[in-house]
Amino acid sequence: MAEEYADKMGRKTDAELHHYVTGRAQYRDDAVLAALDELTRRGQPHPDDAAVRPALAALVQAQADQAGEVRRLAEQEATAEALPVGPALYSPATIAMFSILPMSTMLGGGVLLGMNLFKLGRRRALLGLVLFIIAYIVAGSQLLTWAIMQQGLNPFLGTLLFNVPALLAYLLWFWPRYVATPAYRSRSILPPVVVCFLVIWGLQKAMPYLIKQQPKKVQLEMEQLMKR
Repeated sequence: MAEEYADKMGRKTDAELHHYVTGRAQYRDDAVLAALDELTRRGQPHPDDAAVRPALAALVQAQADQAGEVRRLAEQEATAEALPVGPALYSPATIAMFSILPMSTMLGGGVLLGMNLFKLGRRRALLGLVLFIIAYIVAGSQLLTWAIMQQGLNPFLGTLLFNVPALLAYLLWFWPRYVATPAYRSRSILPPVVVCFLVIWGLQKAMPYLIKQQPKKVQLEMEQLMKR
C-alpha cells in the first residue's frame, strides 16, 4: 500500500500534494504521509511537516501492525482448517470388518481397538480389553469346539457366531466408554490387511508341522475338520 501511494503522489502537482496535507481529515493517513514524503523529495517540504509527520507515522504503523495481525490470524485459521484434527485411530467400521473376517476373527478387531486405547493413553481400559479377549477366547473356543465336534455345527457359521458377541462388546462397551472422541482421523486399513495376510501365510506354512506334533487321534479329528 505504501508503494502504491508513493507512485500515486509522484504524479500529483505540488498544489494537489499540499491539498492532501491541509485537508488531511478527508484522506487516509498513509496517503497524507505519502504526500508529505513526495513534497520533501521535491525539496518543498510542507510547513506543517514537523508537527504532522510523527502522529501520522505512528497511526500508519499501528494500522499496518493491525492489518498484519489480522492476516496472521487468518493464515492460522486457514492452516488449522487444512490440517486433520484429532488422533489417528482405527474407526468402528474398520474394527467391525477385522472382527468378522475369517482371516482375522475377533482377535484382529481386538488388536485394532487395543491400538486405539494405547494411542489415547487408556492403559486401564487396555488391560481390561486384554483380559476380556483372553477370557472370551478360552470360554468361547471351548464352546465353539463342542458345537462343531459334538453338534455338527458348520465351522464357518460357528466362527461367525463366535465373532459377533466380541464385536458387540467392542463397539457397544469399549468404544463409547474409552475411545469415543469429538474428532479423530481414520487410520489406513492397509497395514492391518498386510499383517493378516502374512499371519495367514505363516500359519499355512506351519500347519502341517503343527498337525504332525499332535497325537494320532487329534490329527485325524483335525484332518476331518479341515475337510468339512
